[in-house]
Amino acid sequence: MRIILDAMGGDNAPQAVVSGGVKAARELDTDIVLVGREAEIRACLAGCGGESQERVQVVNAADVITMEDEPGMACRRKKDASMTVALTMLRDGQGDAAVSAGSTGALLSGATLIVKRVRGIRRAALGPVLPNGGKGVLLMDCGANVDCTPEYLLQFAYMGSFYAQKIMGIPEPRVALLNVGTEDTKGGELQKAAFALLKEASDAGRIRFVGNAEGSDLFTGRMDVLAADGFAGNVMLKTVEGSAKFMFKELKKVMFSSTKNKLGALLIKKDLYGMKAMLDPSEVGGTALLGISRPVIKAHGSSDERAIFNAVRQAIACAQADVAGAIEANIDFMKLDKAKET
Repeated sequence: MRIILDAMGGDNAPQAVVSGGVKAARELDTDIVLVGREAEIRACLAGCGGESQERVQVVNAADVITMEDEPGMACRRKKDASMTVALTMLRDGQGDAAVSAGSTGALLSGATLIVKRVRGIRRAALGPVLPNGGKGVLLMDCGANVDCTPEYLLQFAYMGSFYAQKIMGIPEPRVALLNVGTEDTKGGELQKAAFALLKEASDAGRIRFVGNAEGSDLFTGRMDVLAADGFAGNVMLKTVEGSAKFMFKELKKVMFSSTKNKLGALLIKKDLYGMKAMLDPSEVGGTALLGISRPVIKAHGSSDERAIFNAVRQAIACAQADVAGAIEANIDFMKLDKAKET
């Protein structure tokens, strides 16, 4: 297995990416390709004892895509940027998957432009796994596609179902549609049309559609995949993240408000850290770009060494499970107009 890392992407690049890549090469039985400014990468390698690591290769790329670059044009304009070179190498078969903690918009645009979508997939989607006390809920989409059609939502549901089967280990994933109510008749025209398509696919035995779901249903365990347009999905994701931060901040105030509470906090310290880890980007690793023809993982922008390590582990799992292959094999069931190709 060979994983390509955009060594210059993210707030803590290149040190965190290099350290995480070296750790992955040592512990995950994989080859790592670090793409970026060679001198900077080699300095980081020397600092973390990875300069002699045989399973780590460095590929020079002089330019860097920053958060100030226009996402849709970044990879077109910066041909020698680390992200562009990494995606080009993936397209050309020089690796099994790519990981970047750089600009989400640039990575999505670059992956679509360079690596290409699975033929027949209208839009690639970002699928983060949110905690629910079990194996989690895959949110499809979380912001890549603000304006959606019913066909997009149908494809998100299929792609999410395949990912849940192959990566999350759920034999028959339950798919729900994010809506303003659980009744079948709820929602706007988009949700109503998507509901009909999902029910048809479920009646045919191709996915397991369990109906509409409200935002409050996210943590109930009644679904494994939540199909949503990117606008609503992103609002939900950011609300969950903000609520979690607020909760832990207020919980910390309570725990340290008195001697009695401090003693109680010491007793449950380990459990609290376990709870916090569920939402920690370092533990989650990254978000898969589903619908791209080869595995691409978007790591969190603030990724540290541990986060990069886990993103590499996720990339290996995606490559081994061949999620893109499952999508391609079922593409005829995922298109409304079979004569139309992208």
